[in-house]
Amino acid sequence: MKKTRLLTLVTVALLLGSTVKAQIQKGNIMVGADLTNINFIFQKEGNAFNLNLSPKVGWFIKDGLAIGAYVDFGLATTKDKTTDVKTSSTNYGIGGFARYFVEDKNVRKLEFSKRVRFFAEGNVGFAGKNPASAASTNGFNIGIGPGISYFITPNIGLEGLLKYDLTVGGGNSTTASQLSLGIGFQIYLPSAKAKQIYKEERGK
Repeated sequence: MKKTRLLTLVTVALLLGSTVKAQIQKGNIMVGADLTNINFIFQKEGNAFNLNLSPKVGWFIKDGLAIGAYVDFGLATTKDKTTDVKTSSTNYGIGGFARYFVEDKNVRKLEFSKRVRFFAEGNVGFAGKNPASAASTNGFNIGIGPGISYFITPNIGLEGLLKYDLTVGGGNSTTASQLSLGIGFQIYLPSAKAKQIYKEERGK
């Protein structure tokens, strides 16, 4: 059912692409996900897999400014072929975020295409960093960084987000920080249309 709703949103966004111009205006919603550290490593000594996924949904409370909620989940696994020992590390997070699409004229001059928009994003919430063989930290989390959206249609943006995250709390270590580059997508739709799609799918 969830996959059906997502596919429906994507289809509607593509159909509206030629008519909807103000994708970041007040009243619209954005829904999508960021992906980081996706890799498979195959070596003689062993294999490794890494994935970080951060789905999010936001509402534009004014033109160019959205607030919303996010969930983070990260998994890293390794398997030693000689000992057949498998280890795993997990990260998690939940909280709220704010995104502002920059309107400064000097910054807008750097946008090399009409399809490109720069933005800044910050988040506050709770997170945990629990590596298999290093110090863990669980507690308050804050992050901030710049990003760029390339709108393949007026309603679908492919995005890159460079963010610095800091977690402060308990565990083996009181602090943990990281700098990550996330690649993902967002779908921008008028909230009334999104609600209509959700009600229709829920009623099936």
